[in-house]
Formats: sequence, structure tokens, C-alpha cells
Amino acid sequence: MCAEYLKKILLRRILSLLASIMLIMMFLCSGSAHAQFNINRLISSGRVALHYEDYVLSIQYFSQVILLKPYMYEPWQLRAVSKFYLDDYGGAESDATEAIKLNPYIPELYDLRGISRIRQKKYADAIADYAKAIKLSPDNQNYWYNRAVCRIENKEYDAAICELDTIIGKWSKMSNAYNAKAIVYISQKDTANAIAWLDKSIEINPYNAESWSERANISLSRKLYKEADSLLSKALRLKPHSVNNYVSRALARCNINNLRGAMSDYDTALDIDPNNFLAHYNRGLLRQQVGDDNRAIEDFNYVLKIEPDNIMAMFNRAVLLDQTGDLRAAIADYSKIIKQFPNFWVGLSRRASCYRRLGETNKAELDEFRILKAQMDKHLGIQPRWTKSKLQEVRRRSDIDPNKYNQLVIADDNQNEREYQSKYRGKVQNRRVNIDFLPEFPITGFDAENGQSMLQNYADAMTESNTKRMAGSTSLADVTSQINNDPQNAVLYYTRGTLLAKQGDYADAIKDLTQAVSLDPLMPEAYFNRGLCYIFSDRRPEGMNDLSKAGELGLYSAYSVMKKFKKKKK
Repeated sequence: MCAEYLKKILLRRILSLLASIMLIMMFLCSGSAHAQFNINRLISSGRVALHYEDYVLSIQYFSQVILLKPYMYEPWQLRAVSKFYLDDYGGAESDATEAIKLNPYIPELYDLRGISRIRQKKYADAIADYAKAIKLSPDNQNYWYNRAVCRIENKEYDAAICELDTIIGKWSKMSNAYNAKAIVYISQKDTANAIAWLDKSIEINPYNAESWSERANISLSRKLYKEADSLLSKALRLKPHSVNNYVSRALARCNINNLRGAMSDYDTALDIDPNNFLAHYNRGLLRQQVGDDNRAIEDFNYVLKIEPDNIMAMFNRAVLLDQTGDLRAAIADYSKIIKQFPNFWVGLSRRASCYRRLGETNKAELDEFRILKAQMDKHLGIQPRWTKSKLQEVRRRSDIDPNKYNQLVIADDNQNEREYQSKYRGKVQNRRVNIDFLPEFPITGFDAENGQSMLQNYADAMTESNTKRMAGSTSLADVTSQINNDPQNAVLYYTRGTLLAKQGDYADAIKDLTQAVSLDPLMPEAYFNRGLCYIFSDRRPEGMNDLSKAGELGLYSAYSVMKKFKKKKK
């Protein structure tokens, strides 16, 4: 009986244990299914946000998936797409690289990384990516075409011709290939062959706006302005939002004395792209020509806001200010030019005239003496001449260049981008932001409402609280003392790094900010400020990478700053 009782007890325990195991397994399975459900839901939500061009929100979703399951290639790929549309091409390239590491057999991944590299002018690397994409998908004509265009951009003209011949042999109706071959001949200044290939492209596809545009650019270079006007009109009927075509047609119309039509084209170009440099500059010249001086000054003001050292725009504005009676402002502009070019006779003469009208005869006579001396020096053969490089300083290269084109199978640069008004949604890179370091975090201990003592964190509410308590008492000495007492505090290193950055000590600031991100890799402010330090230290690539990381971590104004610095690089 005792033995049988023990057997029953043992059996019950075994059954109980088995039941417990089954419950645990059921719980784990349900948890796994729930987790999988959450992952799928996050990816779906990210895709929806991506579809509706809410790129910031999509990055948030895909970042969560990456955090949970970093071995999945798809969220890396989709986050790369989001970053690409935010103009964060370095970040897109980085994410695409991670996706390729996880799954190197998806041709779309190489295409995505190739496009990102093209945007960064890394043509050799893009060629390598498209070579891999073609190996995986040899019948994709876009991969072949993009690789050929990369070779053109990389000035590998012979290789480009061979590749384009292959494309034409495989897809004889691909008009873009004929167009690209014409571009090669334009690059080699063989306009006769270029026209022949453009004509073939138009014959195959008369609705290819790029072929008409390139044909028009050749006519412009040959000063056949009526022909260029007609060809550009055909291109604009097919592609009505091309800013460059409006600017080019305006140039043609100016030369055939169709000033009203030229003005209309400049206005349309600026309606599409309000920041277009060339349209503002040329419209300023045209307004000056027709006597619309005040509005011409507005155009040159805009040009000088973008390029403060543009001498030609400054001189034109000075002449207009002179004509409208703002003599002091005109003198200021003339003086800036003369400072760079001391023997600029026209500038000296005009400044002297301004001084005389203001009754400042002594200054006027001094300028007139300088003109006389410069003329005598020239007569004696000692007049310094502007070098070629010096001349290039006062000229801005025209965007109307037959050698430039945008036929890659990517988003068209000339399309009008949507402006998003909300703070953190959509194409936040279009927001207007000031380029400045983020503020330091005042460090102190304070009593919270619950009575507990806590160290200042970098949350907004805490920053506000400490700012009120400390009244700007943070100093390098204070922070250094606190670092000595607490060497593992990332916020302290961030604060000191920011203070050093604001003092212009970028090298030491970078060291402190690097220590901050090593202690807290999720501090976006540290990446942001270190990125600015890198850029101000002429280390632009590293700076862009840091700004990209800051944006990825939620500091979305970094995308606007990245875009501004990309413009400044040109």
C-alpha cells in the first residue's frame, strides 16, 4: 500500500510537472506569436508612413523593428529608403550596406545603395553596386543604364560608349540610351554626332523631354536662339516643371528680344523653385535692363544672401543702389569690391561719383587719384593683371551647361518638393532652421516633487528647471570639477564639449563629445554638436555622418542642417 501510494504521488507530480511545462510552452508560443504580430504591425505601419511621405514617422517604426530584430534585412532597407527621401544619402548608404550584409542576394538593395552613392558623387562605388545588381538581375535595363551614366559622370567615356552599345543592342527602343550616347559626344565636344544620336532618340520616342532639352542646349551653345526657344518649348510641354528649361528658355528669349516672355519664364522658374540661384540672378539683370530697379535689388539681395562673396551680384546691386539714391549702401558695396580688386577702375570711378554727390570731395579725389595712378602704371607696363583663377572668383558657372543632365532613374531634382508645415513630420529637411550648437545641460542636484534627490538629465523639463535655478552659472571649471568627481557621466562631457565648441575649440570639443556618445550612444544632441564641430573643422563627411545619426535618434532638425551644408558646399 505504501509503495502504491508513493507511485500515485509520483505520478501526480509528474503529471503536474508536465502540465506546468505545457503551460510554459503555451505562454512562450503565444508571446512569440504576439511579438511576431507586433513586428509585422510595425513594418506595415512604417510602410504606410513611407507611402504617405511621412519619412520621419517611418524611420521611427523601422528603427523599433531594427532594435527588436536587427537580423532582418527588410527594416534596414526601408529605413534606407526613408533616409534617401530626407536627402540623408550617407545614412541611406549605411543602412543599405547593413541590409546587404544580411541578405546579399537582393538586387534592389544594390540599386538603392547605388542611387545613394550617385547622390554623393561616389560614381566608382555606384558602378560596383550596379555590376552586382546586373549579375543578380541581368535583364533589368535600368541597372545597365544607370551604370552607363555613372561611367559618363566618372569621365570613363570609352567604357560608357561600349556599355551603351550593349544596351542599344539588347533594347533598341530605349531612347534614353541614345540620349546618353549623345551626352558622351557632347562631353567630347562632338556636337555633330551628338545631334545625330539625339535625333535618333527623338525618332524612337518623341515624348522624351530630356532629348529635346539636350538638343536645345546645343542650339544655345551655337547661339541659335530662335531654334533653342522652339525646342525648349517642346520640352516644357512634355515636362512642365523643369526649372532649368525655363531658365534656359529665358536666356534664349532675352537674346531674341522677347523680354516679356523671358521675364515670365524666370517668374515661373521661381514659382517652382523659389531658391534657384541662377533664376534670381538673371531676373535681377533683366529687371535692371527694363528699369525695374527696386525689384532688381531684391533679386540681388537674395543672391548675396546665398553667396555673400559673389562680386558680380554685389557690383550690380551697388549700381542699382547708386541709381536709386541709396549712396551710402552703394559705397559700402563698391568698397567691398575694391578691397578685393584695388585697381578696379569702374568701381573706383563710381564710388568717387557717390562721394562727390555726398559732398565728400576729399574721398572722391583720392579715388580719382588712384584711377589715374592705375592708368599710368598700366601705360608703364606695371599694371597687375587678374589671373585666370582670379577671374573665376568673380564668375559663377552657369547651370545652363550641355554637359550636365539628370537622366538617372531616380527622383527628378527639378520637381517641386512638398513643404510640410508641422514640426516633425514629412520632409523636415525643408524646414528653416538656424545652424548653431544645441545648448549645454546645466548640471546640478535638485529635489524633485516626490522628495527624491536626482541628477539633472537632459529632458526638456529638467533643463528648464535647472536653467531657472542656476541662472547661467555653468562654467568650464565647474563642469571639469564635476567630471573629476563623476567620470562616467555622459551629460557632463556633453556640457563641457558644448561649452568648448561655442568658444571655437573644436578639437577638444570633439574629444568630449566623443566621450559623451561612448558613454551614452543614444544621445542625439551629442552627435548633433559633434557633427557641427567636424564640419566647422573642415571634416564634412564625418560631420554629415553625425548629423545623420542625430536625425535617426529623433533630432529631426539635423536633416535641415544637413541640407543647408550641402548647398554651402557648391
